Amino acid sequence: MNRLTGFPGDLTGLLTAIVEALDVPMPSIHRADEREHYRVLERRSADVVIALSVLLRHPGSGALDATARDLRRWTARRPVTYTPFRSGRTGGETG
Repeated sequence: MNRLTGFPGDLTGLLTAIVEALDVPMPSIHRADEREHYRVLERRSADVVIALSVLLRHPGSGALDATARDLRRWTARRPVTYTPFRSGRTGGETG
C-alpha cells in the first residue's frame, strides 16, 4: 500500500479500510435502490463502529492491521447490489 499520510502504515491501512467501507455510490432514483443503499450503508457503518469499539476497549489485544482486515472482509460480504446513480453527463440515468 502506498503511504498516503504521515501516519504509521497500520493506521493508514485502518483509515483506508474505513473509507472503503463507507464510500458507497449514491443510488439511482428508484425507491428499491434507495432502500438498498440505506441498508448497505447502515450495515457497513455498524461494522465500522463494532471494529473500532473492540479496538478501543482492548487496545493491546489486536493490531490495527487485523482490524483493517476484518473490516475489508465484512465489507466484501456486503457488496453494493443496487443500481448507482448516473448523471445525464455520463450517459446514464438522470435525476
